[in-house]
Amino acid sequence: MYRYDEFDATIVKERVAEFRGQVERRLKGEITEERFKPLRLMNGLYLQLHAYMLRVAIPYGTLSSRQMRMLAHVARVYDKGYGHFTTRQNIQYNWPKLGDVPAILDDLASVEMHAIQTSGNCIRNVTADHYAGAFADEIEDPRILSEIIRQWSTFHPEFSFLPRKFKIAVAGAKQDRAAIQLHDIGIQVVRNDQGAVGYRVHVGGGMGRTPFIGPALNDFVPKADILAYLEAVMRVYNAYGRRDNLYKARIKILVHQIGAEEMRRQVAEEFAEIKREGHLALPEAEMARIAAYFAPPAFASLPDASPAFDAAMAREPAFAEWVNQNVAAHKQAGYAVATISLKPIGGIAGDATDTQMEAVADLAERFSFDEIRVSHEQNLVLPHVKKEDLFAVWQGLQAQGLATANLGLISDMIVCPGLDYCDLANARSIPVAQAIATRFADLQRQRDIGELKVKISGCINACGHHHAGHIGILGVDRKGVENYQILLGGSGAEDASLGEILGPAFDETKIVDAVETVVETYLSLRGGGERLLDTVRRVGVQPFKERLYGAH
Repeated sequence: MYRYDEFDATIVKERVAEFRGQVERRLKGEITEERFKPLRLMNGLYLQLHAYMLRVAIPYGTLSSRQMRMLAHVARVYDKGYGHFTTRQNIQYNWPKLGDVPAILDDLASVEMHAIQTSGNCIRNVTADHYAGAFADEIEDPRILSEIIRQWSTFHPEFSFLPRKFKIAVAGAKQDRAAIQLHDIGIQVVRNDQGAVGYRVHVGGGMGRTPFIGPALNDFVPKADILAYLEAVMRVYNAYGRRDNLYKARIKILVHQIGAEEMRRQVAEEFAEIKREGHLALPEAEMARIAAYFAPPAFASLPDASPAFDAAMAREPAFAEWVNQNVAAHKQAGYAVATISLKPIGGIAGDATDTQMEAVADLAERFSFDEIRVSHEQNLVLPHVKKEDLFAVWQGLQAQGLATANLGLISDMIVCPGLDYCDLANARSIPVAQAIATRFADLQRQRDIGELKVKISGCINACGHHHAGHIGILGVDRKGVENYQILLGGSGAEDASLGEILGPAFDETKIVDAVETVVETYLSLRGGGERLLDTVRRVGVQPFKERLYGAH
């Protein structure tokens, strides 16, 4: 895990002191809200529907137990006893008082955390595969490059005031667990024909009002050249991205308007110029220094079979169900990867109480080399657990209401805060998600349905990733009444696709029935082993439309 050096510590300390002065002037009325807004946004502080919201960075989703305990402390002391884990692998606090924010940032700085560049028109928190360092299909740990990008982009003078916010994701394997094709820049670690490791770079993906899947601009960028290539992309965007129209300011619009080939040509020109300058060639020694922070932990030499684990599976059916749904194979014999669902039936997706955060910190310290991950699907992960310890982990999670065995099932939804918190939303997301989960509460029924990714957004900004849901749900305002459109066939994985709107929206009394109709239609049509997504791709959306709206 990366640890702050003297530069990181100084930057964060100075930023906290600077923002403390800005908050004091705002509270005294010496600066207006209009002038304060850009200052607070660069420190991760939003003014939402009911209160301020603070977004704290969790770079590439990796946390230590000490850091998780601090997040629990902030929730308990400065908020209402909980935090909300987001699709950018961050955590949000929905109720901090403005006067307390500098103290919160001070407390966070004491455990090497901050809220810098979690908002504003800059490069946001870099996300990565939440199973980094644990899966056998990985070519290289994506957190290494993610950390290099974090250091390069933090307070970069050219990229602090971009045309619009900018999001980067990194995947370390062929299987995309970071939704890279739906980011402004998505990077996949690859090997070329000679066996050298480098990066495929996708540019211009995104969701929101106008969703696009990002094309690959370069299939292989050598490791030493990656920052030069990324800087070339950013220079082109900074030069030509729209600043006169908020809705056309993202890089996806630029790529769409000039075309991928022209974007590729312009980036190649900038890249060649930067290469001639030579100052952004990444030294091997620096790459090795960063990589050392992500060296594998001191795994014990164990057989893959564990009699204690097998005995627990045999005697405790609920534990066996949790293992079968939420636990994955580890690259190291005798170990496993355990995902902690933050989607209890009837709960709020992504929320965790201070007590739950403390419990997860304890489990990570005891059983997972003091390491926790936050997934972009709003769950937590213990990445390195001995098989023989899984039963103790499950017992600890069960005591905190965190042992729901629903990973990848219909109740494991991505859900934005919606109109319950966000002043941009048109409709509530949380109650709809709760109602769907309650309708499908029977976990055996969920397992019979199989993998089904439901993603819900309360407005067109798509914070709930509805475009990438096998079933996507979008909240819309119809003459002052909350309504919900259904999209079908989206994916944020390596087979990325955008969902298709099925037809007119449903009001809140009918949306759950509509979802059930979609599911039952799928069950009547699916072939052997098909997911809903597979069935939709095979038969198209028309049979689903006919069941929802009638033959005409």
